[in-house]
Amino acid sequence: MNPVLRRTLRYIWPYWPLLLISALCSLVVGAMDGAFAYLVAPVLKRIFSGHDVRIFLLVPLGVIALFVVRGLCRFTYDVTIKLAGQKAIQDIRNDLYASTIRKDMAFFNRQATGELMSRMTNDIGMMQEGMANVVTGLFRNLISFVSLLGVVFYRNWQLAIFCFLVLPATVYPAQLIGKKIKTAARRSLEVMGGIGSILQETFSGVKVVKAFGLESRVIERFRGENAAFLAQYRKFIKYESLAMPVSEMITSLGVAAVVWLGGSQVMSGRMNPSELFSFITAMIMLFNPVKQLQGSYNVLQRSAGGAERVFQLMDQQRLIVDRDDAIHLDRASGQIELQRVSFSYGDEPVLQDISLEVQPGRMVALVGPSGSGKTTLAALLMRLYDTSSGAVLLDGHDLRSVTLDSLNRQVALVDQETTLFNDTIANNIRYGKVDASDEEVAVAARAAFADDFILQLPEGYDTNIGDRGVRLSGGQRQRICIARALLKDAPVLILDEATSALDTESEKMVQKALDNLMQNRTTVVIAHRLSTVLHADTIVVLEKGRIVEVGTHVDLVEGSGLYSRLHGLQFSD
Repeated sequence: MNPVLRRTLRYIWPYWPLLLISALCSLVVGAMDGAFAYLVAPVLKRIFSGHDVRIFLLVPLGVIALFVVRGLCRFTYDVTIKLAGQKAIQDIRNDLYASTIRKDMAFFNRQATGELMSRMTNDIGMMQEGMANVVTGLFRNLISFVSLLGVVFYRNWQLAIFCFLVLPATVYPAQLIGKKIKTAARRSLEVMGGIGSILQETFSGVKVVKAFGLESRVIERFRGENAAFLAQYRKFIKYESLAMPVSEMITSLGVAAVVWLGGSQVMSGRMNPSELFSFITAMIMLFNPVKQLQGSYNVLQRSAGGAERVFQLMDQQRLIVDRDDAIHLDRASGQIELQRVSFSYGDEPVLQDISLEVQPGRMVALVGPSGSGKTTLAALLMRLYDTSSGAVLLDGHDLRSVTLDSLNRQVALVDQETTLFNDTIANNIRYGKVDASDEEVAVAARAAFADDFILQLPEGYDTNIGDRGVRLSGGQRQRICIARALLKDAPVLILDEATSALDTESEKMVQKALDNLMQNRTTVVIAHRLSTVLHADTIVVLEKGRIVEVGTHVDLVEGSGLYSRLHGLQFSD
């Protein structure tokens, strides 16, 4: 069995009670198909040869009863098997999301957001289509095929052999076309990922698109990607549409042989007309599940294209994981030490031979030109990446020797992106501590100077702030993020350009909130504006991934190094 199919079926196996009910109902439906074909001959014989009026009157009632029972069984079968399939798809979607969100930052740096969204929606949607069609029809069509096959061979095994001589001839074209369908489906999904990336980029950056008049350009780009998708999907349509006509043309040879040979036997007296009619009825009914199974095979191939991409994403291994002997770190004092740390993105060196020590409760500022490695250094402190060489220590423990869960509790982040979620203000603050009470949320908001504007909103803390907090101003969003960090109450705080995007009035309010947040915490501040780090205990100046100066503001500004030059540029007036 195909490994992808086997893995997909493992997701449906936990719902075997539903599968069992479906199997029993499909057994009834399939058996009725065979019974219907088998009873045609004796019923017709008694009606037309024996002139049995009673049977003639009962046949319509029997047909109605037969199809009522068959309909109920088919309904039960479809409901249970589809429910099992949807439950399996739900599990696959949950596992894919969980495995993706837990991957390393390096993974997200490589993957476009739109591509990930496409795999979560389009690829799983294609798997869902396969699960709904293939699994739904598998039991019923197989049992119908077996029961009708028995009737055909029972009625006339010679004609049955002629009928089935052509079936093996349909296997190779079906496999060949199925592979083409799988390849075309996979490639169309890859192109659809590109469409998803364009949608994500343009909708999230619509302000820039409008400001620079880029509508025509992004529309042209979208049309090009959409045309590429159509080119791939056209191949898929061609191969899928070709499958059934090829199969029917080949099987028509067997049907023609049966009609000619059967008719010859009837005319020579070796077979009566009712038996031939029963045989032809069973044969015609038999080709329906055969075609359905072949169609299911094509859908399965198309679904496999999506499944391969889903499992490929799911199986990508994390690089940042707990060691087997990792220790749980209780609340740290906040002592940070970097021992000859170097780091590279692939072959591109970002940090080189960084050594630094920060005492608990102190504030250290990282300054320097863009691209000097400040944000990367902060990411190493949170172990979003592992060092290429050297070690990062917290309270004397190498971060690689500490469990990720306990390390996460030691660090709080406030950055310039002000990441908020489409949820209430209270729940956005509660991301810092998921089990926090309403009072704890309110205390954190007051300490962040956010309580006043929150209470002025129509629903207060229960106000939904929209996608990325679009209903709030920049300063308000930043104070919500600070309240979230306050509620987390971590001993180490990282501020990444926390006030760079704010106006002067908002910056003053946010700075007051930050002053409350930094109390009794080891604080690492990343800043371009030197006015925000004048009172840092230590200022570390980075250039091209190396530390070029360390000292206080007074010491550094009086020197003739990079910090003094940056200060002169920013405060030239």
